[in-house]
Amino acid sequence: MISEWFQRVGSSVPRGFSRYFILELLKKKPHTGKEIIDYAVEQSNGIWKPSPGLIYPLLGRLLDEGLIEETKDGKYQLTKKGADTAADVDKVNDIVKKQLDVLFRLGNIGRFVAMDLLEKIATMGSILSSNMTNMTDEENAKYRKFLENELKKIDEKNAKKKGKEIKIE
Repeated sequence: MISEWFQRVGSSVPRGFSRYFILELLKKKPHTGKEIIDYAVEQSNGIWKPSPGLIYPLLGRLLDEGLIEETKDGKYQLTKKGADTAADVDKVNDIVKKQLDVLFRLGNIGRFVAMDLLEKIATMGSILSSNMTNMTDEENAKYRKFLENELKKIDEKNAKKKGKEIKIE
């Protein structure tokens, strides 16, 4: 019997992934909804086949949030706000990649911790995505500052660890 945890973690794409996939794709050039779906299928070798029922409502939410806009030819492109959001995601992505690299090098225990971390990040991302449109500019600024401070703490902690490792070796 497969555990409930494994069923959630074992899906093709994590919850909330589609949103960031679209933002990342639109950084390169404008696309139609169909082009987004086709690209996802192509890039995943057919493993992930997002339905129009997933993509088009998501595009509508991204339009409502001001992250994307529709062009005259029916394609979607990033707005300035969308490009800034995508850049923030890139920064977080770089930090998480570095942390996961260390965890995966630690064997099975590290993998377990990494999977737990990924699940927490996905949950937090989903909560934020659903609440972001209801937050005021002041709340967004406070939250952004909080996240930047937390990332700074992580960087400082990692720098200290690396400094100690270098001294020991």
